[in-house]
Amino acid sequence: MLVEKLENLKQEILAEIDKVDYSLRKTLTEIRVKVFGKSGHLTMFSKGMRELSAEERPKVGSLINSVRNAIEERLTAKEKEFENLELNERLEREKVDITEPSKGVLKGAYHPILDVTDKLMDICVSLGFSVVEGPEVESDYYNFEAMNIPKNHPSRDMQDTFFINDNILLRSQTSAVQAREMETRKPPFKIICPGKTYRNDSDSTHSPVFHQLEGLVIDENVSMADLKSMLTNLMKRLYGEDTTIRFRPSFFPFTEPSIEVDVSCPSCHGKGCTTCKGTGMLELLGAGIVNPKVLEMSGIDSKKYRGFAFGFGLDRTAMILNSINNIRYLYRNDIRFLNQMK
Repeated sequence: MLVEKLENLKQEILAEIDKVDYSLRKTLTEIRVKVFGKSGHLTMFSKGMRELSAEERPKVGSLINSVRNAIEERLTAKEKEFENLELNERLEREKVDITEPSKGVLKGAYHPILDVTDKLMDICVSLGFSVVEGPEVESDYYNFEAMNIPKNHPSRDMQDTFFINDNILLRSQTSAVQAREMETRKPPFKIICPGKTYRNDSDSTHSPVFHQLEGLVIDENVSMADLKSMLTNLMKRLYGEDTTIRFRPSFFPFTEPSIEVDVSCPSCHGKGCTTCKGTGMLELLGAGIVNPKVLEMSGIDSKKYRGFAFGFGLDRTAMILNSINNIRYLYRNDIRFLNQMK
């Protein structure tokens, strides 16, 4: 009796599948639920096997599987048939006439940060620098101590750091790459280190993730005059020959003496505007002569060699070059903003 019911169910469902028209293709889903769902016909047969004797179960179970496979194959074949029909219909509807005149190609553009990074790297490489990279997940030693910033040093209060544990952190400056390179390279050498950095800081001009490009020169008889000459050359090539450069004394633990570098605002050319807050000048980067302690910690003879270092905030540089007043625009992927960068 059960075997007959299963066979009748099979024939009934197969016939029902064959009758389904393409315009009613969603009916296949209803049939699938009716047969295989929680309360489906075949599901109920499977649940009823517990009432059968041990001798009947293998035969009935085999038959249920046979019916299931037959219905599943027919459903799959029908669904595939409808998929092909739908694809052909779509291809016909979306057919493109390749003989029509072209409407033109929309050209993309570099992201402002990538653009300014490439420009600075090209300038520095033309000045003899090599490009090096390092890990973004860094040790406390390379990020701080090797830069003359020991534990509990007050300068650590100047930057809120993302610590993973007591010794591992997300680097807050690409200076860590310089520390690693000084341990392995023999002077003289000139390197730049571009990359992402991380600090717990967020407002219209700061982001928790930002980009830096730092440079380092180690050689004999390096002086502040060399640093100022190189930075003047670099700034004029980046911002234009009419750019005014201003050097101010400052403090960094890893350089002594240290300077801040300002440039005339490229938006108003020093006349004063909203970009430069009416001052006509923009603070751009920090630099200085490498502290002898940093050289000695890296195994470089500070009595024979000297060095200078400088560091750009690439996000800020991109904002200045493109007159962007909010750093968040650089990370929103807003197509209206990106179209303006072409």
